[in-house]
Amino acid sequence: MNEHWSKASHDDLDPLVAEVARLGGLAEAQIADCVDAITRRDVPLAQKVVARDIKLDALQADIERRAIELIATRQPVGRQLRRTVAAMKIAVNRESEPLTPLTRSIDRMGRLVASRLKDVLDAYTASELDKAQAVWARDEEVDEHYNSLFRELLTYMMGDPRTITPGAHLLFVAKNLERIGDHATNIAEIIHFEITGEEMTGERPRWDGFSPRPETP
Repeated sequence: MNEHWSKASHDDLDPLVAEVARLGGLAEAQIADCVDAITRRDVPLAQKVVARDIKLDALQADIERRAIELIATRQPVGRQLRRTVAAMKIAVNRESEPLTPLTRSIDRMGRLVASRLKDVLDAYTASELDKAQAVWARDEEVDEHYNSLFRELLTYMMGDPRTITPGAHLLFVAKNLERIGDHATNIAEIIHFEITGEEMTGERPRWDGFSPRPETP
C-alpha cells in the first residue's frame, strides 16, 4: 500500500463518497419535483427547483475541490485512486432539466430516468457491480421512450400548427431526460472501472428506432 495512504486517508475518502451520494439524491429530487411542477403547472415548485440548482452547483464544486485535494495530499493508488476519481467524475455527471410543460408520456419517461439514476447511485454507494451492470444493460429503455415520444409529437405538430411551440418544448424536455439517462449509463461504466480496474467491453444496448418493438402481452 502507498505509504501516504493511511486510515486518515480513508477517513477523508468515505465522507467524499457520502457527499457524492447526497448530490445524487438531490439530483433525483430535482427530477421528481421538475416533473411534478410542470405536469401540475406548479410555478412556486418550479421556482424552488431553479433556486436549489445553485446549491447543487456549489456542492458539485466542493466535491471536485475535495477530490483534487485528496489526490494531491494523499497520493492514492489503485482502487483508492479510482474511487477518488470516480467521485469527482460522477459529481460533474449531472445536468439539470428544463422547466417546460410535460405530458403523461414525459412523466413516465421522467420516472424511468429517475429510477435508473437511483439504481446507479445505490450501486455506487454500495460498490455493487451487478447492479451497475444492470443499469448499463437497460440503456435502451430510455431510448425507446424518447424515440416513441419524438414520433408522436412530430406527427401531432404536423397535424396542428398551433402545437408547434409547446411540442418543441416537449421535445426539448424529452431530449434532456434522455441525456440524464445517458449520464446514468456513464456512471455505471465509471463504477465498473472503479471496482474492476477495467473498461466495459462491447457496445451499449441501443434501440435503433426502426426495428419492430416487441409485442406487449
